[in-house]
Amino acid sequence: MTTNAAPLSPTARTTVRRGRERVVDARERLHDLFADGLVAHVGVVVGDHPLVLPCAYAVDPAGPDEGGSLYVHGSVASVWLRAAVGSTVCVTVTELDGLVTARSAFHHSMNYRSAVVIGTARLVEDEAERARALDLVVDQMVPGRAATLRPSTRKELAATAVLAVPLHEASMKARAGGPNDDAEDVAAGTWAGHVPLRRVAGAVVPAPEADGPVPEDVAARVRDLAAR
Repeated sequence: MTTNAAPLSPTARTTVRRGRERVVDARERLHDLFADGLVAHVGVVVGDHPLVLPCAYAVDPAGPDEGGSLYVHGSVASVWLRAAVGSTVCVTVTELDGLVTARSAFHHSMNYRSAVVIGTARLVEDEAERARALDLVVDQMVPGRAATLRPSTRKELAATAVLAVPLHEASMKARAGGPNDDAEDVAAGTWAGHVPLRRVAGAVVPAPEADGPVPEDVAARVRDLAAR
């Protein structure tokens, strides 16, 4: 099994060919990105056309797939999910960190961290692995939340399918900082810079029937987002 120390882009399909100065080779930074993200986009061919859908996700670096496992879930009735089982899929996770306003249109850009994972999607059938994957998806949104919830019912589990994608075949790119302007544009005196962006959480809004204070897991998530 691939370890976390293994380099990224181990295959031709995930080898970055343009913008190589932005390539991230450290697998640890890939896992850091996955820890920060909240939404993955899954690309799969459904019938005669490609389809890309946003999904909640989770990652288990020690999962049973080569390089660890990336999990997404959905309804067992989902056409895209059924099409993905046993097929090659592409999963991306992107965090937008800033807007780069350059001195020319050509050099406008964005600061970001972005990962691409390609692999064969596996239907998770082992009950223990599926339960762990679903807990990880909840904890991706609010760390520690899964342990505070009641167990899923048989009906809920029967209606939910979990897919696993190996993390072995992955690549990552990142950009940070200001614009890379041409010298003549700098000399012309036009203003340039960049606008940092970050995700923030608003004040918690309890459900109408909620009793008591905001749980610590939710409050800690708000504090974590506020500190970034």
